[in-house]
Formats: sequence, structure tokens, C-alpha cells
Amino acid sequence: MVTANGHLRYLSGYDGSGAYFAPFPLILRPGRSPIYVVREYDEEVVRSYSCIDEIITYTHQQDFGKVCADVLRQHGLHSKWVGFELGCWGFAPADVNALQAQLPDLKISDATRLVSSVAAVKGELELECMRDAMRMTDLAVRTFQGSLREGVTELEMAAAIAAAIKAEASNAGDEFGPAPATILFGERTKLPHAAPTQHPIRNNEPAFLEIGGSKHGYTAGLVRCAVLGRHPETESLHTLAEEVIEALVAAIKPGTSAGQMDAAGREVLKRSGRQGVFRQRTGYQTGINWAERGDLSLEPCAEEILTVGMTLHMPNILCSENGYLFGVGAHVLVTEHGAELLSHTPPTLHHA
Repeated sequence: MVTANGHLRYLSGYDGSGAYFAPFPLILRPGRSPIYVVREYDEEVVRSYSCIDEIITYTHQQDFGKVCADVLRQHGLHSKWVGFELGCWGFAPADVNALQAQLPDLKISDATRLVSSVAAVKGELELECMRDAMRMTDLAVRTFQGSLREGVTELEMAAAIAAAIKAEASNAGDEFGPAPATILFGERTKLPHAAPTQHPIRNNEPAFLEIGGSKHGYTAGLVRCAVLGRHPETESLHTLAEEVIEALVAAIKPGTSAGQMDAAGREVLKRSGRQGVFRQRTGYQTGINWAERGDLSLEPCAEEILTVGMTLHMPNILCSENGYLFGVGAHVLVTEHGAELLSHTPPTLHHA
């Protein structure tokens, strides 16, 4: 039973957005066509955007457990092992309880990583989307760098980036668009994942950008930073982040584990004596819905193995002694010969 929105879009074409109401499980059983269980109100949009022919509907939230249980019972799964995405968004403990109340003999297995392990490896059409998305991301970075001047606000920068992307003739069509950007200036670079505001940048302040262009939902993210004038504290941090990224990119090769990748970056930090500046994971797989919970994660002791065709985002964002979040990232494709950098904007610090 697939319930994560990103995985639903990957497998069916429908983005699962109606599942804010209650789960929209896609039920996959070997040897038969998939079945979509969705809210009756959303049936037509699911049919329009998905490739699934068999759709079963329920009307109210309290109907979900009974209708879904009936589908599992009709297909002889009421007492079988069924995989659930227990570690993803879209499936709450109350949803599990509703099913088990209807099917007391149902055996539940955690299949959180199953779809993501397949989606992590891209085919040629998917890689074409990722390359086109990164072309848009690079345009956003160039606009960010070219528009940085004293007094410009975070929201004005966001508007300049959106205008540049819209003006690019090759971006015509509704399949393109930027993902929500993190644009932060000065003291606000201390706020992770904060939305842009009317806050302006002043001379001798840092500027932070994390943004991803998107095509058909395939997003290629990137972290790039700048300094207006001079700011020694964040400049030093950026130099270290560049060294970490260089080590990470060099460590990428098929057969390497996600944990080994993570360790390669942490070794640079250890040698620098500044391990405390890094407070998160090294990176994660990308593709449809780059923020899906439960996907491949580059973190200590992770056992997943890197495979040719995977795309990975590595935002090396470090935290300075005074709390500034600053750094640089890489977005790569795993190839037979190592890492291919998808971005064409250099990882060096931009000075405006």
C-alpha cells in the first residue's frame, strides 16, 4: 500500500494532493493491475492525471478503513503480509488502527524504503527532466548573484529570480517551475528553511540561497551563497564547506554505501577541528518530490548502496560560532566512473 504523495506521483502520475483529507492508497499486488482507493470527491482528477484504471472510492474520513479493508479482503489479502509506508507522510497511526479494526488477521510489514529504492535510480527520460530542472536552477543562481546589491530585499530577490525563469523562452509550458526558495540575508541566514521577507541586505553581510528548478515534479536543488562586501566569519565557513563538497564528490562511486559517503565529508570536518559546525545529514536522493520522508539519506551508518543512475543533493550548510548558516552544495548523478556534477555554476563563494 503506497501512501506517500511523492511515491504516488512516481508510480501513477497523480500527485496525491487530495490525500490531505485521508489516505489515497495505491494497492500493488504481484500478478494483477494496481488499485487506487481515493476520496469520491477527487475521483475525476485522479483519473485525469493518473495511469490507473481501477479506482475505488470512499466518501467520508470514517469510511476509509472499511472501504480499504474491503478491497484487501476481496483480493485475498486480509490475512497476508502487506507492506505499509510507515515512515512516510500520508499514513497516520489512526489509519493503521482503522484498517486493523476491520482486518484483525492482517500482517503489517514496514515497506517505507521500497518505492524510494526504485525511484532513486533514474531512467533517461527522468534524467532529461533533472538536467532541464538544473538548467533552471543555474539560471536562478546567476540571477541571485547578478541582482545582489545593497538594499535589495529577500522578496525582491525572489521576484527577480521568478521573472528570469519566466522570461526564459525554453521554459514555456506548465511543466516547468521553481520550487519554493530559501533566500536569506544578513542575520536572517541564521534561520533554517525560513521564507523570504522584506528584509534588505546591507554592506558586509552574507546572503544565502537554496533553490531548485522543477520539471514535471523532478526537482534539482542547489545551495549557493554570497557576501556583499566582506564577512570573515561566513567566508571562513564557506571555505570549509567547499573542502567538504570536494571530498564528497570524489568519494562517489557505484558500490559505495550512503554511510561511507557521509563519513568522507565528516573526515574533512574532523581534520579541520570544527566538527561542531555540521549539524545535519550529508544529503539525500532527488527526483519527484525532493522532500519526501523515508527516501535514501546520506547519514552515519546508512547501509543503502549507491547505484548508477541515482541523483543526489548534498547541501553542505555549516553553522558558524555565532549561528550563521552558510555553505555550498552539489547535485550529482552517479555514473560508472563516479560523480557527474549536474550544475554548471561554480561552488566558489560569490562576492558582490
